[in-house]
Amino acid sequence: MERAVFVYTTYPGIVEAETAGKTLVELRLAACVNILPRMISYYAWEGAVECAEEVVMIVKTRASLAEKVRAKVKDMHPFDTPAILVVPLESVDASYLRWLFDVTEGLSEQ
Repeated sequence: MERAVFVYTTYPGIVEAETAGKTLVELRLAACVNILPRMISYYAWEGAVECAEEVVMIVKTRASLAEKVRAKVKDMHPFDTPAILVVPLESVDASYLRWLFDVTEGLSEQ
């Protein structure tokens, strides 16, 4: 049975996140994206601990579209190694799930 997932990613700025998020919804790869600005990230990179302000994007889609979403995010992303994490959802309200599937219907087979 088809499931819903979140695809979590981060961007260096709001403009890049909005461009990617709008594209994913326009292509119907996602029913919705949430963009959360001003996250502070500490991370290990090339032997040092870095700190950066980033923007979180949560993509709401079907599990069968997760790979297409990952590929599109990676293609549009300015980072060489973007965080792209697929998180399965344990429980989703039935009416919300129907809406999510209706919006993205037919795309998993394309």
